[in-house]
Amino acid sequence: MKFLDQAKVFVRSGNGGAGAVSFLREKFVEFGGPNGGNGGRGGDVIIRCVDGLNTLIDYRFQQHFKAETGTHGMGKDRHGAKGGDAILKVPVGTQVFEEDGETLIADFTEVGQELVLLEGGNGGFGNAHFKTSANQAPRRANPGLVGTEKWIWLRLKLIADAGLVGLPNAGKSTFLAAVSAAKPKIADYPFTTLHPNLGVVTIGERDLVLADIPGLIEGAHEGQGLGDRFLGHVERCAILVHLIDGTQEDVKTAYKTIRGELAAYAEELAEKPEIVVLNKIDAIDPDEVKEKVKVLKRASKAEVFTCSGVTGEGVDKVLYRIIAQMDADKAEREELERRKSEPTWVP
Repeated sequence: MKFLDQAKVFVRSGNGGAGAVSFLREKFVEFGGPNGGNGGRGGDVIIRCVDGLNTLIDYRFQQHFKAETGTHGMGKDRHGAKGGDAILKVPVGTQVFEEDGETLIADFTEVGQELVLLEGGNGGFGNAHFKTSANQAPRRANPGLVGTEKWIWLRLKLIADAGLVGLPNAGKSTFLAAVSAAKPKIADYPFTTLHPNLGVVTIGERDLVLADIPGLIEGAHEGQGLGDRFLGHVERCAILVHLIDGTQEDVKTAYKTIRGELAAYAEELAEKPEIVVLNKIDAIDPDEVKEKVKVLKRASKAEVFTCSGVTGEGVDKVLYRIIAQMDADKAEREELERRKSEPTWVP
């Protein structure tokens, strides 16, 4: 299945049904009077967050969604039924923007969230509605109100426990393939990965969702390389696993480049918990590994892990570190919630 994280969609709510002009005509009922029913309301456009989806591929094949027109009113005081709704099903992490692509309408972060984007037009009144003591035989009815329409953007930002970031060919896809059942494309040239990949990793008795974010280069936040389109996916990752290619000469510059791009795109990305990993240690000498670890420790001011996605060496240590960071973040959130719920002391 092809990954699609952005789609432009046209939506239109349904027109209201027209009211009816009708009079009662029965053999033994004299002066039956008006009995035209009201028209039904037009259908709504609803966006619903559902489980089981992780891409917007459905909106590649259908871009127009129109709700049904309400049923027209009929004689014998029969009111029209409401028109059918147009329901757009989206995966968790989808954001809805106006046509300008900047005005945020909704952000779906949980399964079951729902938004009535456009309401259908009201149905028109039938002539029975206009009957008064002064006008007992009205011969007019209202047409239904016209529905509204607009273009919107749907953008998906993957929600994952941890995201793999790094320069092209840092070994992110190889790492994901080694720890999960995901099968990303792997090759020895830059920009092999053209769209994010998700994998479910089981370590011990715990499961976590790992996202492989396409390679970033210097200037990505300004549109260089694959551009900043995939930096948005990093926003939803709780932890960043920063992979550095151990076979390159200047690992410090590689580390600083990615950190600079994250900070330039959004300050919040630079503040996320980070796990620094020197990858591809199977292809370099042990002494060189030690030297590059020292360089990265000075640059990152944090613990540096070493691993090889090809041989599996050191991979479990990285995964257990992710689990430990997840538990620490959860404990911190619970502590903040507990403090907020505590009553403030008043003398």
